Amino acid sequence: MTGPATLPSTVAFLGPLGTFTEEALLTQEDYASAALEPMGTIGDVLEAVGSGRADIGFVPIENAIDGVVRDTLDALIFDVDLFIQREVVLDVRLHLMAPRGASLRDVRRIVSYPVALAQCRRFFAEQLPAVEALAANSTADAARQLGEHPDRHTAAIAPRLAADLYGLQILAEDVEDFGGNQTRFVAVSSAGIPSPTGHDRTSIVCFQDTDRPGNLHGILGQFAARSINLTRLESRPTKQGLGEYCFAIDLAGHVADEVVADCLRDLRANLTDVKFLGSYPAGGRHAPQRRQEADEAWRSADAWLARLRSQIRSA
Repeated sequence: MTGPATLPSTVAFLGPLGTFTEEALLTQEDYASAALEPMGTIGDVLEAVGSGRADIGFVPIENAIDGVVRDTLDALIFDVDLFIQREVVLDVRLHLMAPRGASLRDVRRIVSYPVALAQCRRFFAEQLPAVEALAANSTADAARQLGEHPDRHTAAIAPRLAADLYGLQILAEDVEDFGGNQTRFVAVSSAGIPSPTGHDRTSIVCFQDTDRPGNLHGILGQFAARSINLTRLESRPTKQGLGEYCFAIDLAGHVADEVVADCLRDLRANLTDVKFLGSYPAGGRHAPQRRQEADEAWRSADAWLARLRSQIRSA
C-alpha cells in the first residue's frame, strides 16, 4: 500500500473542453488545480498515463441508463496496467443544441457520443422520428464540430457548458430518457493503491481456465460465503475466441480488509488469473457521510476494546 497521495501535476481527460468528463473532473479540487490535458479518445487518455506523460487519467466508466463504457473497461482489462484511484459520480443533463437561428423543425441530423445518443431514444422517437444519428468522439466534440462548421440542419447532444463554449443555442433541455441519469467516472494512475477510508470499492477481473458449467457460480460463491456485497458484474469477451469471457466485478470493501484479501486469495488460487484494477474510495452523494459514520464506528469500537483490555487481570 502506498503512503499519502501527492498532488498530480498533469491530468489527462476525455476532451475537448466542455465534456461531462471535464465537468466531473472540476469537482475534484486537487485535480482541477493541475495542468489539464484534453485528449481525443479514452484510449489516448489511458496511453498518456501509461507512458508517463500524465499523472492521472480521468475517464467515464459507467452510466445509469446505458451501462458500462466499454472502451474504458476493455482498455483497463486488456491494454494498460493502471490502478483506479477514486470514482466520481455526476448527475448528467443532456441538451439539444444547434447554430443560432436554427429551430427544432430544421434538424435532420444529430451528432453526439454514442452513449449519449442511446440515452435520448425516447426524445428522438417523439420529437424527431426521422432524424439521422451520427457518432462523435465525445459530446463536447460534437458541439465543437458544429460550432466550427455551423449547419442549421444539424444539432448536437451535449452539456450546457459546451453550448456556451462553442456559440450554440439550446433547442431543448434535459432530453435524456430518464431523470435519474448519472455517470460514474474513474481516475487512474500507476501510483499504487489508495489507503482504505471505511467506505471503499474494489474492482477486479476474473479469467476462467475453461468454460464449464458452474464457473460463474463458483466465483460468486466466494463472495457470498463471506457476505461481500457485489455492486457490479459484467461479462466481457476475452478477444481470444467466441464463447470465451471474463468477468469484471466491483465489490464493497478494500484489499486491506482481511475478508476481501481472503476472498481475492482464493479466487487467484482457483482461476487462471485475477486482474486487480484497484481499491479506492467509493463515490456518490452519500459517500462522505458513510465514511464519517465508519470512522465514528471504528473509534467507538476501539474505545470499547480498550476498556475491555484495561480489565484484564495480570497473571
